[in-house]
Amino acid sequence: MILSLNYHNVRSKRPLILGVCFVLLLASALLALLTGAYPISLSEVVNVILSKFGLSLIEVPDEKMAVLWTIRLPRVLLAILVGGALAVAGASLQGLFRNPLVEPAIIGVSSGSALFAVIMIVFSGTIGWQLQSIMGVFALPFAAFIGGLLNTFLAYRLASKGGKTDISILILAGVAINALSAALIGLVIYYGDDNAIRNFTFWSLGSLGGASWTKLYIAGTLVLLSSVIIMSFPRSLNALAIGESEAFHMGVNVQKVKYVVLFFSALAVGAGVSVTGAIGFVGLVVPHLVRMVLGSDHHTLLPVSFLTGGILLLISDVLSRIIVAPAELSIGIITAILGAPFFIYILMNFKQKRITV
Repeated sequence: MILSLNYHNVRSKRPLILGVCFVLLLASALLALLTGAYPISLSEVVNVILSKFGLSLIEVPDEKMAVLWTIRLPRVLLAILVGGALAVAGASLQGLFRNPLVEPAIIGVSSGSALFAVIMIVFSGTIGWQLQSIMGVFALPFAAFIGGLLNTFLAYRLASKGGKTDISILILAGVAINALSAALIGLVIYYGDDNAIRNFTFWSLGSLGGASWTKLYIAGTLVLLSSVIIMSFPRSLNALAIGESEAFHMGVNVQKVKYVVLFFSALAVGAGVSVTGAIGFVGLVVPHLVRMVLGSDHHTLLPVSFLTGGILLLISDVLSRIIVAPAELSIGIITAILGAPFFIYILMNFKQKRITV
């Protein structure tokens, strides 16, 4: 069954599609602001936000003001940015390697970021202290970025020869690198204390519970900047979808585009992982859903994936707070429950196409 709309229909209706996605994102954000152990009404949400601009219509209790402004609002904004960045990174990597199975977590970006972040936390008195003395609050996002970048380029180098990338080897290399990173995280945890063990769960499954304005300013800026840069390459990614030789003859600097997209995908995912932990499957599920409905034109695919990734992570965060309330599930559990069956569906589809060919 062909679900994708006609290319010209999608192109002519792009502003409408983006507008609908933006409205859905706002609705999801509002739902996330209203959901939690501490009840806050819609009018109180509106008044807390207006009060920050000196426009409050009614007085809101201080405790509700604190819960909404210092806990829920940065959490919602971080979910939008990280979900959007994971989806954009997944869409761009799938376009770059012309394969639907590629996403940041599968080729080892997320696990590399988590490994270096855990090293920074466990060895905060030695390596972490030295890096923090140089880079200050940017030390942790920087370490996570380096870890993600190293794993990305390791997988890429293992799978590439003569300018060509073997996708099967890229995915298998990602599986091996993920396993090695998980083992090294476990090894590093042995040198940590009880707090480090608790952090291991956080980095393994992800959580938005630690969101704050400080983390949002630091990691959110890097995530947003990287996502915007990746989204500025729709024409090059469209050309690469035809083939590297064809893209070269169309005037695309193939190697430059590869390195830039890989670099900023690693930066976006690494900065996100440094504040939320490793959240899997968003970069796989979202681009696929968008591509199935709207087609593969990256002019539409990339921005819609960003908005839809934010929506998916917001809904997953709401579910993580509702299912075992008043406790909270790790958000990676929700995304894995949603994403793993979808990944199996893609594999079966992939297998069917190979048998048919």
